[in-house]
Amino acid sequence: MESFDYIVIGAGSAGCVLANRLSQNPAHRVLVIEAGGGDRDLRVKVPAGILAMYGRPRFDYGYAGTPQPELNNRRIPVNRGRMLGGSSSMNSMLYIRGAAEDYDEWRDLGCAGWGWDDVLPVFKDLERNQNGQDPALHGNTGELIVSRPTDPNPVCQDFIAAGEALGLPRNNDFNGPSQLGLGVYDVTQRNGLRFSAYNAFLEPVRHRQNLTVWTGAELRRLILSDGRVAGIEITRDGQTQQVACEGEVVLSAGAIGTPMALMASGIGPASALREAAIEVAHDLPGVGQNLRDHVDGMITVRSDSARTLGFSLPNLRRLLPSPFLFAANRKGELSTNYVVAGGFARTPLASDLPDVQFHFVPGYRSHRGRLVEWGHGFAVHTCVLRPKSVGEIRIARAGDGFAPQIDHRFFSAGDDAQVLVEGIKLARRIFAAAPMAGLKGREILPGPEVQSDDEILAYLRAEALTVYHPVGTARMGRDALAVTDPASMKVHGIANLRVADASVMPTLIGGNTNAPSMMIGEKCARAMLAA
Repeated sequence: MESFDYIVIGAGSAGCVLANRLSQNPAHRVLVIEAGGGDRDLRVKVPAGILAMYGRPRFDYGYAGTPQPELNNRRIPVNRGRMLGGSSSMNSMLYIRGAAEDYDEWRDLGCAGWGWDDVLPVFKDLERNQNGQDPALHGNTGELIVSRPTDPNPVCQDFIAAGEALGLPRNNDFNGPSQLGLGVYDVTQRNGLRFSAYNAFLEPVRHRQNLTVWTGAELRRLILSDGRVAGIEITRDGQTQQVACEGEVVLSAGAIGTPMALMASGIGPASALREAAIEVAHDLPGVGQNLRDHVDGMITVRSDSARTLGFSLPNLRRLLPSPFLFAANRKGELSTNYVVAGGFARTPLASDLPDVQFHFVPGYRSHRGRLVEWGHGFAVHTCVLRPKSVGEIRIARAGDGFAPQIDHRFFSAGDDAQVLVEGIKLARRIFAAAPMAGLKGREILPGPEVQSDDEILAYLRAEALTVYHPVGTARMGRDALAVTDPASMKVHGIANLRVADASVMPTLIGGNTNAPSMMIGEKCARAMLAA
C-alpha cells in the first residue's frame, strides 16, 4: 500500500493552493487526487469555450437539485467543474473577493482570524495584479494573474453608461474600497487565456519529486481508526485501492463533494447516516447543513443590432475570422467570457451594502435554454447577494455508491424573493436608460406583459436558477452545528482531518467564490505548516 504524509482530496481552487504549499518542503510526500481529468482542451483554455463545457460529463459533474417547493417544484441544475482546477477551470473567470464586511461578519460569528484585516494580506499574497490597481488592496507578486478582458464587447460600455444615468457609479475595481456600481470585471486570465487555480498553483510545480497528482481518482471513503484518518479508499482505473496517510488528510472537494465525503465515511448527522445505511463513525450534526447559494433571475432581450454578440449573416464578418484573430492577438469573438461586465447595486430593500449583483451578457441568451440561438440581443443575470434561505446536502444510496441530494430551499426565506423582484425591476430600468436605447431591444423574458411584483415573482418561480456559488456545508465555528475549527480548520472530533474549500464559509460572501476559495486554501496551508 502506498503511503503519503499529506493527502489532498480535490484539485480545485483551494486544493491546488494547498498542494503547492505543502509540497514546498521536499521532505513532505504529498498526494493530490482529482476525480476528473486534465485541463488540456481548447474549450477550457479559450474564454468563449465556457458555453461548450456546461453539462458535459468530461468537464462537469452536472448535478441537479431536489425539487424546490418555492420554485414550482423544479430541479435546479448545479454545474460543478470536474477536472484539474475544479470549477476554476469552467467558471466565467471573474475575480471578486467580496466586501470587507462579509469577513468581519465571519469574525463576529466566532471565527477569529477571519476578519477583513486578517484575510486581505492573504488575498494580496496570492495575487499578481496586472491592472495597476491600488497596491494597498492588491498584490503583484503572487501566482494568480488578475487582468482585464482583452477585447470586451463595446455594448458593455452602454450598459455601464446606462447605470450612470440612473445614479449607479462607474466602478473600475470591484475589489477596491466599494463594490457599488457597474464596470468591466477583472478576470483570471493570462495573455487572454483562462488562468485557473491549477494553472497558477499546481501546474508550475508538477515536476516536484515529492508531489504526486492522480486524475480519474474518485474517493470512496476515508479510512478511520481511533479518531484519526488512517488512509483513503479510492477508485482509479476501474480498480479499488487504499492509500495510507502518515500525517493529515485535507478535504478540498467543494461544498457538495466535501460533505458527501464526510458522510460516506460515517461522519455526519447520525440519523441521516443511518437512514442511508451508513455506519456512524462520528456523529457531527452540522455536516451538509447551512447550504447557501446565490439565486438568480435573468432578463433576456432581442435586438437587431450586430454590435452585440450573435450568430447572423451581418455578423459573419466577425465570426469567420475569429479563430485567426484570437490566435494572433487574443481578440475577436472567441476572446469573450460572455459575462464581461456587471456590478453591484442596492435595491430599496438594502441597508448599507449592495444586495444584488449583475452579470451582463452582451449577447442573446436563449429563452429556450439552447446553447446557440440565431440572431442578436443581450441579457443580464441578477442574483441575491446575501441570501437568507438556507438549505442542506443529504446523502443517498446510488448503485454501489452515493449521490448528493442538493436541497437549496430557495425562497424559503421570503426576503430573498422580494430582493430578487426588486433586482429585476432595477435591471429593467438600466436596460431602459438612454445609453442602451440605440440597441432597440425587445424583452423576451420575463416579457413586457410581466409588470407587477406578483407577476415578476411568478416568473422567477418558473425560471430562477443559481449562479453556482454553493458554500457553507462544513462551516467553521465552535457551536454545536459547526464542522470545522476556525483556527486549525480541523474537523471537530477527528485529529488529522481538515477542510479547505468553500464549504467552511459560515455565510455566503457578496460576490463570486473562486478567489475566496483560494484564500481559504492558503489559510489552511499556513495553519498546517505552522502546527
